[in-house]
Amino acid sequence: MQRILGHMRRAVTEYDMLHEGDRICVGVSGGKDSLVLLYGLSQLRRFIGISYDIEAVTIDPAFGGVPGDYSGVQKLCDELGIRYTVVPTEIGSIVFDVRREKHPCSLCAHLRRGALHDTAVDLGCTKIALGHSLDDAVETFFMNLFNEGRIGCFSPVTHLEKKDLYMIRPLIFAEEKEIRRAANRTSLPVVTSACPANGNTNRERMKEFVREMEHRDHGFRERIFGAMRRGDIDGMGGVNYVPPVRKDVY
Repeated sequence: MQRILGHMRRAVTEYDMLHEGDRICVGVSGGKDSLVLLYGLSQLRRFIGISYDIEAVTIDPAFGGVPGDYSGVQKLCDELGIRYTVVPTEIGSIVFDVRREKHPCSLCAHLRRGALHDTAVDLGCTKIALGHSLDDAVETFFMNLFNEGRIGCFSPVTHLEKKDLYMIRPLIFAEEKEIRRAANRTSLPVVTSACPANGNTNRERMKEFVREMEHRDHGFRERIFGAMRRGDIDGMGGVNYVPPVRKDVY
């Protein structure tokens, strides 16, 4: 977990993510990324020199009409002294039964984000923290490039003007394998996804593409992320970004 905390501290510093008195709504899906994020933020405040509060929130889509079992997450939050809120919804039914979406991820994510934003406001939060990793950033970059023909990604810090909230991604420097290792070693109560589309999404196909490229050419993922940083794609360069000196090669 120490390596994860180092990545988080670096992200907080380079992207100016946290400030004194912040109240952070941590979006907890129950997966390894969100649980490592929650646990990491609870540990980070012990030594980072910034005082902030944490609210853990799960938006339960109730896939198949069955509420999720988040009792393990509740126990973890009790141990950490963090208030935990589960918001019941019918998102699973809307996406798969009513709309019968062929590509359900986009609508599902949109509805869950909306519910999370509203809950964060209700809880008096100033920021929302999500567990996106370095791998997620690279995969999103290629999804935008291949599917939409544009250069772009999500931002490490985003201002949501309508809600006057900031969205932060403190795990942006952590690789998925490091997050998985931290979740296992800390024995975090990972909740298995009940989503009917799990493992058969565009995101999963992009994961496989990046995984294959990394296998063929070790360091591929890190070089792409480095290029995104040097190009300051959607603020990836950080608050002290200085454009690199261009060296033309003829």
